[in-house]
Amino acid sequence: MPDAISIIVPVFEEADNVQPMAREVAAAFASVPNDWELVFVDDGSRDSTWAKITEAARANPRVRGVRHTRNAGQSAALWTGIQQTNRPLIATLDGDLQNDPADLPRLLKELETCDFACGWRANRQDSWLRKVSSRLARWARSTALNAEFRDTGCALRVFRRATLEGVFGFNGLHRFLPILVAGGGFRVLEIPVSHRARVAGVSKYGVWNRLGRGLYDLVAIAWYQRRRFKAVPLERTPAA
Repeated sequence: MPDAISIIVPVFEEADNVQPMAREVAAAFASVPNDWELVFVDDGSRDSTWAKITEAARANPRVRGVRHTRNAGQSAALWTGIQQTNRPLIATLDGDLQNDPADLPRLLKELETCDFACGWRANRQDSWLRKVSSRLARWARSTALNAEFRDTGCALRVFRRATLEGVFGFNGLHRFLPILVAGGGFRVLEIPVSHRARVAGVSKYGVWNRLGRGLYDLVAIAWYQRRRFKAVPLERTPAA
């Protein structure tokens, strides 16, 4: 029996995207043998997002939701989803439907050869300003961390829960998760995926809280990567 998978979707004031997301995920996994669940994490939305999650859960028993009592940020919502699930495989998506859930089965298949499959947006449907800020962030990550990833900001990912060993929750985790996992000795593979224009809701990120905060976090991540324990070969006494 294939491993069961939890699909975690952090959302903040994405009421119009919840039910379309639930339908698209169900369609994407209709022919996938893995048992699956879809977990929305409402990060303290003030609109009808939670009501829409509740409706989606009533319509499909594979859908459920958890809710923060206050807004805590995307990384906190992701971490809550991880803590509130226990299946051996995890998938993540942004809640704005710019990621295409139809790409998830393809990434899931890649786990036959790697531990962590993450998407990179081959044809980004974003403004030129967001594209430029992402290129700058990629250059900074490569320079500071010696980690050459195309697009660590892409939330479309499928990975083994075991890859989170040694990973801790912090504000900014969602941007650096592939780097931290690779630094822990796991096999990380980037796969080109679709990227769609936003059709409902509004972006919660600007240049400063995306680029500026990410550059600020680089200092801490660079320190941690230099100081973290590396795998050391062991010798054991013979079995009795």
